[in-house]
Amino acid sequence: MIELLASRYAYALMFVLMGVGMYMMIANQNLVKKLIGVNLFQTAIFLFFVAVAYVEGGSAPIVPTEGAPGAMASPLPHVIVLTAIVVGIALTAVGLALIVRIHSEYGTLREDTLREVRADE
Repeated sequence: MIELLASRYAYALMFVLMGVGMYMMIANQNLVKKLIGVNLFQTAIFLFFVAVAYVEGGSAPIVPTEGAPGAMASPLPHVIVLTAIVVGIALTAVGLALIVRIHSEYGTLREDTLREVRADE
C-alpha cells in the first residue's frame, strides 16, 4: 500500500485537496471560507486532469522531422485545465463581488445569520 501511494502521490494529494475543499464548503458558515473551499476543490480537479494526462517517457505532441515518433502526451487535458483556470478566476471574482455586496447590505458573512435576517424581512 505504501509503494502504491509513493508512486501515485498526485492522486493522494488530489483526494486530500478534494476532501479539504468539500469540508470547507459544507462545514463553514463564512461565505469567504466557502469560496476558498470551492477554489481548493477546483485545484484538486486540475491536479487530477494533469495527473491523468501524464505519459511515462512521453514527449511534446510535435511530429519529429526524422525518425518514427515515440510516445506523445495529449495536449487536450492541459488545454482543458488552462480554460478551467480562467473560468475559476472569473468564478472567484464574481463570488468575491457578491460577498462584498452581501456584506455591505447585511453586515455579516455568516450563512446562518443571513438566513435569519432574510427570514425577518
